Amino acid sequence: MQMGLDFNLVEELVAGVDEVGRGPLCGAVVTAAVILDPRRPILGLNDSKKLTEARREKLYDEICEKALCWYIARAEVEEIDELNILHATMLAMKRAVEGLIITPKLALIDGNRCPQLSVPSAPVIQGDAQVPAIAAASILAKVSRDREMAAFELIYPGYGMGAHKGYPTPVHLEALARLGPTPIHRRSFAPVRAAYEAREMMMLSNMPSLSAFPLD
Repeated sequence: MQMGLDFNLVEELVAGVDEVGRGPLCGAVVTAAVILDPRRPILGLNDSKKLTEARREKLYDEICEKALCWYIARAEVEEIDELNILHATMLAMKRAVEGLIITPKLALIDGNRCPQLSVPSAPVIQGDAQVPAIAAASILAKVSRDREMAAFELIYPGYGMGAHKGYPTPVHLEALARLGPTPIHRRSFAPVRAAYEAREMMMLSNMPSLSAFPLD
């Protein structure tokens, strides 16, 4: 029995677009756009959250090989802090669609709103569980971001980024309070902002007062 979305629903030159990373406290928000090839079915496409890591990795390679075209884009931490996470996500989705080497006739966006695009678009709520192209995009985006967070585990040890992927788990929040924020933490997110403020207060409290230095 085939598990996953029905590939008979694949429409020609329709791009699926999805994002990963709106909720984490650190790292970029990553998006992907995929135009599938109806003549080269990929069995088992589904919402990336419903797949095992091993299955996502296998499907990632198959999507990259069989899709008509695909593109992975992102919005960086600085853009998230400047624009807010919603607008940064829309920007990253726009970059993903614009990066496709084939212009889609329609872009189907996971969620309830669309970025401003030069092609027709439509939102699909829970689209990653309904539309094969969106499911494929969710897989590319998640695998790409997960790999990046695993690399950050080596650069910033002690935070557990390889496991929680930047989400505000108890382990992450404890490490944030104990070690302080890293350059990839989102300053506009409340727990990170609180950690910065606590760090600044601690530094100020450890500074010697002016009275400790007698005047000549």
